[in-house]
This record gives sequence, C-alpha cells and structure tokens, in this order.
Amino acid sequence: MITAESILEEKGSEMICVSPDATIQDALTLMIEKRIGAILIKESENCIGIWTERDLMRNTVSEGFDPKTAKISDYMTTGLISIAHDADALQLADQFLGRRLRHLLVERDGKFIGLLSAGDVIKAALQDRAQQVEEYSEIVHLEFYEKWRWKKQLQKK
Repeated sequence: MITAESILEEKGSEMICVSPDATIQDALTLMIEKRIGAILIKESENCIGIWTERDLMRNTVSEGFDPKTAKISDYMTTGLISIAHDADALQLADQFLGRRLRHLLVERDGKFIGLLSAGDVIKAALQDRAQQVEEYSEIVHLEFYEKWRWKKQLQKK
C-alpha cells in the first residue's frame, strides 16, 4: 500500500528550508537550483512557514514588492498543515483536493519528516496502478476467452 512515508522513501525526504530572515530572492534562487515549487521556513529546529510559487504570483502584484529586499517571513504562510506518515494515497489526494493544496507536510511522532507535492502523490499512484496492471496481465490470459460466443469480440490492440 502506498503511504505518505513510502512516497518520501522513494523521492527522498530532504526538506529544503531557509531562515525567516532570507529574502524572497534568496528563496527563489534556492528553489530554482533545487527545482522545487515550495520552500519551508525554519527557525532553530522548527518549521514555521511555507512559501510557494503561488505566493510569488500573489506577491508580485503587491505594491512596493521587491524580491531582493522582501523578507520571506513577511510573506510566508503559517499554520502549517500536515498529514500522518501512514496516510494512504487516497487520504493524501483527499487532503490536496479538499483543502486546495499543492504541498503537504508529512508528520511522524510529532515531527515533520518530509514535504509532498500533489505531483509526488499522482506519480506514486500511477506507478502503483501500472504495477497492478502488470501483475494482472501475468494472471489473466485473454486468449481463453476468444472462443466465447459474444456478439462483440475482444479486440487485441
């Protein structure tokens, strides 16, 4: 079964963070370098916020916004939302869709252990489905059914 933690094990659980004093420019530079769409803001050992590509879109229309001087702590989203490490793919998808999120922290024993994107979950679910199809193909042999007298024959592609 796919769980939040198993997806993290596959993709890696490194959480890319900046300090609250970092500028938006610093955060963007790191996000581009790491090819990520969200960055966590960490103070001491605690994640205190998140800043995403969507935030950039909203921030750029703010009057006087300058990414070279704007502190990320002034623009980050607080009140972080997380999900348990053993949540399955359906629970993850439900959170992403229901809360209209693109990123979700994964928590185990009261600590954040990684950050998942909606894309990570979709990829894992598709890989799982492809594996199931392969397993079914090894079990089911359609040639047995070709001699049935159905009006519509199964067509091989």
